Amino acid sequence: MLPTPPALILLAAGASARMGQPKQLLAYRGRTLLRHAAETAVASGCAPIVLVTGALNQALAAQVAGLPIQAVHNVEWETGMASSIRTGLAAVLPAQPRAVLIMLTDQPHVTPELLRQLAQRQQDTQTPIVAAAYGDTLGVPAVFAKSVFPELLRLQGQAGAGRLIAGYGSAVERVDFPAGLLDVDTPEQYAALLDGAV
Repeated sequence: MLPTPPALILLAAGASARMGQPKQLLAYRGRTLLRHAAETAVASGCAPIVLVTGALNQALAAQVAGLPIQAVHNVEWETGMASSIRTGLAAVLPAQPRAVLIMLTDQPHVTPELLRQLAQRQQDTQTPIVAAAYGDTLGVPAVFAKSVFPELLRLQGQAGAGRLIAGYGSAVERVDFPAGLLDVDTPEQYAALLDGAV
């Protein structure tokens, strides 16, 4: 268990336009993708944990019933991912976390071990950002130190955490996560997930 775990924001506000149905509610290993991600978040030891909903609110909030997760509704979800990050961060700030971990619901190969590794690396190095590395991407899940919170709160529109990570360049610590190449945005990617492809 991490001595001082980061807070965790689980982003689930999108409308899943490319999937054609709410991807957060797709079945995976006997539960939904959202429930799977939520249970992974809880098992990581991060706290507090906030789920940010948007296009769907009640149906998604119901998926975390019984878990130590606060669901918050981003009423501005249609403006882009930045508003969801701001909503989630505002919800965890009262706990005065030393860092925040941001993760998505559509990366089913994320494990509690990976999340702990990201958090531990940030705690050990005190770098502003520690991000997962897959393919040519440095992205989420990623941990952002408290010093970066003002920049997260200034994100606008479609700019997500990836924009901020890119801006820090070589200052970003990386944790290899090759399985991150598979996310679930399209029916084809969902089919690949169910077929066991990575």
